[in-house]
Amino acid sequence: MGPQYRMTAAATDLPPLSKVAGALRTTTERLVREISAPAAEAPPWTEFEWDIARAASAMHGISSLLCDGLRWRGPDGWGRFLREQQAQSVARYVHISKVLDSIDLHSRRTASAFVALKGAALHAGGFYAAGERPMGDIDLLLLKGDAAAAARVLDACGYTTAFSTHRHQVFRPKDSKVAADHGFGEHIDNPIKIELHANIAESLPVMMTDITRFLVPRAVHPGLNAYPSAASLMMHLLLHAAGNIRARALRFIQLHDIAQLAARFNGADWDELLAARPNDHGLWWASAPLILTARYYPQAIPVQLCARLGAECPWLLERRARRQSVTDVSWSNIRIEAFPGVEWSRTPREAVAFMRSRIWPSQEALSELKEAEAQIPNSSTVVWYGISHGARILRWVFSRPPRVQTLLSVRAALASTREGEAIHV
Repeated sequence: MGPQYRMTAAATDLPPLSKVAGALRTTTERLVREISAPAAEAPPWTEFEWDIARAASAMHGISSLLCDGLRWRGPDGWGRFLREQQAQSVARYVHISKVLDSIDLHSRRTASAFVALKGAALHAGGFYAAGERPMGDIDLLLLKGDAAAAARVLDACGYTTAFSTHRHQVFRPKDSKVAADHGFGEHIDNPIKIELHANIAESLPVMMTDITRFLVPRAVHPGLNAYPSAASLMMHLLLHAAGNIRARALRFIQLHDIAQLAARFNGADWDELLAARPNDHGLWWASAPLILTARYYPQAIPVQLCARLGAECPWLLERRARRQSVTDVSWSNIRIEAFPGVEWSRTPREAVAFMRSRIWPSQEALSELKEAEAQIPNSSTVVWYGISHGARILRWVFSRPPRVQTLLSVRAALASTREGEAIHV
């Protein structure tokens, strides 16, 4: 099992991580298939696998979709879990809608302008019913006004600055307390953060791919703006998925987003997308998320599209993408890799630079890691963030330790069964 990880007295003991990893793969792959192609009969899982299925469902943001889409029932606890998760998602959706309305109102008054990104845009476009797609936070792209003006708008909406990263500035509700442990998955009491972006870019794996100019509407108006086109929304969904695939942090709901939007696309939409040349390099990075989406939604993605983008994609990345499953590149992959996503390097020099950044991270990267620890309830129960970076490197090499977020989700799923409830409410 490798190194032992310190647990609190209330933490759930785990079986060998190999058993957990196997159950995560089994349940994840079956559940995501249920979204795209529902089966008639329930899977013949053990009690342990049904528990792990809860963790997989929550981590991938698909509990509400499963609640409405499954053709079988499963154990009573499983059905109760899905219904409670759906209820929590609906409650959070109602609250998020009120926050977005408040942001729109106050930004119109101050002549500030934003684009409401990803989940907010998909809900506004009618792709999801209330609570069908979970939203962990609100993402905004600042279009007009400076960061100080945006902070004043959000202050009027009841938000204050929490911290900043190289990607965005994070705001939290003024009345929010230290994150409590509400089990796992969706919960109305989990604070709804706002992430304010000055630009939209991803490191793939070290070179930045910036698509900000493609997301700015032709005619910006005060308040919340929509994406300029369906193609620009698709570009953002693909880049966000690419970044998470690279980091092994994908959620299946992201592929579902892509498939839902692709189902409405016509030839002109695809042509507009393919004509874009971010960083003057085209959309080579879009190949991997499209290949993965096509694996689970074969009718949604044109075959010729994957072939065309595959020709621009680095050979190793394209080959790996055709072999990888959702489990391999998502939170369901419980093991930490030493160099996750090195195959996204376009040159040997990029690969070396990426590996160097993992071995000798910048002070900024270490600070962001420390901030990430502070945002994860109960992260101190796993000895990972608290050890030196040198010790982490040794564990990458010799033991492939478990990822903190995944391990905590698994523990919470097992604990919820032990306590006789599907989720802490």
